[in-house]
Amino acid sequence: MECVTDGKLDEKGVMAARRADKGKKKSKFLNADEAEELFSRVDETGHDNVDTARRERARRKEKGVGVDIDPLSDADPSGSTVERAIKRTAVLFVVLTLLVVTLAQVSCGIVRRTSTASLTDEVTVANVSAAMKNGIEWGGGFTQFPEDFTIVEASENTGRLEVTVTDSTSENARDCFSSAQVQSTALAINALLNPDIDVVVYHVNVHADKDGNFQTSQLFGFLRPAGNVRNFMTFIWTKNSNEDGVWFSCSITGMDEKTTAELRDQLKSNIVTDLLVPDQSEEDNEEESGVLTPSSTQDETGTSTDTNAEDQTNDGTSNNNQTQSTEQ
Repeated sequence: MECVTDGKLDEKGVMAARRADKGKKKSKFLNADEAEELFSRVDETGHDNVDTARRERARRKEKGVGVDIDPLSDADPSGSTVERAIKRTAVLFVVLTLLVVTLAQVSCGIVRRTSTASLTDEVTVANVSAAMKNGIEWGGGFTQFPEDFTIVEASENTGRLEVTVTDSTSENARDCFSSAQVQSTALAINALLNPDIDVVVYHVNVHADKDGNFQTSQLFGFLRPAGNVRNFMTFIWTKNSNEDGVWFSCSITGMDEKTTAELRDQLKSNIVTDLLVPDQSEEDNEEESGVLTPSSTQDETGTSTDTNAEDQTNDGTSNNNQTQSTEQ
């Protein structure tokens, strides 16, 4: 803005105009004309500079363009479908886990059955060792044997199979007897079905401390028991054939009178009664089993007499069970 007086510049007016222009504050908002001019220069990249816009188009062409997100949409990936994604992932994880477990069980069963030796076809040291390690198919599953075992004899020429196992998992005589009975039966029946085998001997050893208590493995079998190894019992299975059929006979030997009495008490004990009324259950067990009590009669030497125990311990405790199979 210039002030002219008689054809000459009014210096005072010019200075005043300049001060007025400086005193005005420039607005931070664009007016209509400035906004129209700005948007006329901006392209789809959002830049009004030609060089910057060119570089942005080249970058998008090389790396791609991001997906626009509409926060108000129900079908966008902005987080509205996260619940559905979590459900789908959880269901997929469960289905895959079940499939993996099922396939693992089926494959393990197939491998186990194919790798298990058949003692009915051939009885050798290698076959018996494989059967003791992998187990023997018995009933609806497999019967496992203790990890510590020794094959004393396995020959079809002599018709005899003899093994010795060391039980390190049973805590008392009842547990050891029950597990050993199943193991010996599975091994003996499978072997005696072989026409060349007539006798199966199954020795059972245990670890015991100086008081005779059973010792077991600890920490999932990593810590082996340190007690002395002693023989607990022996199962002797024999086979006799005649024109009427095949006879299997089992004799149990090796248990002393004390072990027999303890085993009898444990088999007759009632778990519920022992927990509720332990004193009464002990008295009932003593009366039923014939164990010496303060009111029992004694002979001149001060020892009690048990005819059943004497009969059972003449030649070791024996249990003769004979079963006749169908005529072949």
